[in-house]
Amino acid sequence: MSAHDLHPPMPAVGLRAVSVVRDGRAILRDVDWEVWPSERWAVLGPNGSGKTTLLRVAGMRLLPTRGSVEVLGARYGRTDARALRTRVAFVSQAILRSLRPTLSAHDVVLTGRYAALEPWWHRYGPDDHARAEKLLADAGLGHLAWREFGVLSEGERQQMLLARALMGEPELLLLDEPAAGLDLGARERLVTRIAVLAAAPDAAPLVLVTHHVEEIPPGTTHVALLRGGEIVAAGPAERVLTSAAVSACFDVPVIVARAGDRWTARAS
Repeated sequence: MSAHDLHPPMPAVGLRAVSVVRDGRAILRDVDWEVWPSERWAVLGPNGSGKTTLLRVAGMRLLPTRGSVEVLGARYGRTDARALRTRVAFVSQAILRSLRPTLSAHDVVLTGRYAALEPWWHRYGPDDHARAEKLLADAGLGHLAWREFGVLSEGERQQMLLARALMGEPELLLLDEPAAGLDLGARERLVTRIAVLAAAPDAAPLVLVTHHVEEIPPGTTHVALLRGGEIVAAGPAERVLTSAAVSACFDVPVIVARAGDRWTARAS
């Protein structure tokens, strides 16, 4: 018997018949979805379609009303979700708002080692500080290491949050609209950075939530279209990102095109 037989591959995320109901309204409806270790996903859909809720369930930050959730081999409700969350990096505006603006950029990245909000909650060694410095340098922000987080530009802060997410060497990376509100230059720098991560053969599986096909980074292998709390299409990017499928998802006729390794959509 081979090692493969003893330890068969399993998805990083496995959702089965997942529903989330709040105040009598279904935010997610009977969602079945898997993310495998070699996959990089983009989740698209209009406002209110349930994208952020889906990501929170996948990150064990929200217990669904019905259905089963398995993340990194652990079943939600039968494991210590707080411990598992340290293996899952989550980038969102909520985290941005939770961080003290007077923290230095270096300390913001450093806190990602333990998914903390303050550096004094844990002790950090020289290797931790060196890793934080390298992640800032990789993002092109080494010169801002000791600048206060609150005075940085929106694009710089998003890059910083991504570096913070990588600080803990996560086994799963979840990005909730990281390019929201960025200007063209900041968006392209962030998309390029995410593309580098997606291309790394040893990178963790990645899920990116966005409203715009233009924000889908190169290296994205799979796409899910979400509408009304339901996944209306999911699979390899080139099969799902069609004009017909995206038009139906957003309820507006659009033409989806691919130029090289980037996608665009415009009204037809």
